[in-house]
Amino acid sequence: MKPSCLFKVMITFLMFTGICLSTSFGQTSFTTSRDNIKIAYEVKGNGAPALVFVHGWSCDRTYWKGQFESFSGKYKVVAIDLPGHGESGLGRNHWTMEAYGEDVAAVIKALDLKNVIMIGHSMGAVVIAEAARHLKGRVAGLVMVDQFKNLGAGMTADQVESFATRFRPHFKDSTNAFVRGMFVPGSDSSLVKWVADDMSSAPTSVALEAIETTLNYGRRMPQTLTELKLPVVAINDNRRPTDVASMKQYGVEVIIMEGVGHFMMMENPKKFNELLETAIKKITK
Repeated sequence: MKPSCLFKVMITFLMFTGICLSTSFGQTSFTTSRDNIKIAYEVKGNGAPALVFVHGWSCDRTYWKGQFESFSGKYKVVAIDLPGHGESGLGRNHWTMEAYGEDVAAVIKALDLKNVIMIGHSMGAVVIAEAARHLKGRVAGLVMVDQFKNLGAGMTADQVESFATRFRPHFKDSTNAFVRGMFVPGSDSSLVKWVADDMSSAPTSVALEAIETTLNYGRRMPQTLTELKLPVVAINDNRRPTDVASMKQYGVEVIIMEGVGHFMMMENPKKFNELLETAIKKITK
């Protein structure tokens, strides 16, 4: 390889790892869950509302790197590692959405945040809805990122079991292939590889139960949203169509982001941040 080409490869690698491979963006803080599990989080900036970012299945808070810095200039920004992920602790008997909701609520209460918009990607969209149940009077609204294409009956328990079964025999390989399929043909190959490798290295016992409880919660989501009575915006990709009417029935306004896959906030941070700012304005108008 020519020196100039090698230099470009090295620079690209360093730039990419600087975005994705650090365990945090700055100073890590900790609180504890109700069952005494360590919860890691970071805080930066000031301003209202406070934005609380919750990652998806088998991810961690660094997936929000492109948002943490950008929005901290205007808002107080919090990014959380759910237990079993990132720098947070293990040791829980069951990895449920109810427990994760309490975890996020614990961080918000520890920081005494009063005016909060929670942003949840994938599984995180379920977690923030459950968290809001424990934060009455503190939450201004929710932003669900590419989790629900429709709201209604949800997957049956048998359908969830059938889906989860594919990950059990060979978790690492099955997850790697599954994650790669969540991108689009034009996605950056380095990003695709990093996300697939990272997620497939998640603790198997955590991941297997979490994916089942995430999908099973889909049957409850309409009732949860109805009970919360909060402004909710969904930012979805266009790989599959979103049933806007079913979302609207439960008070969810939809924004579509084109040309990206499931990890839209990483694939095109600039465009995603513009849409997230639009969602924030819709919630706070």
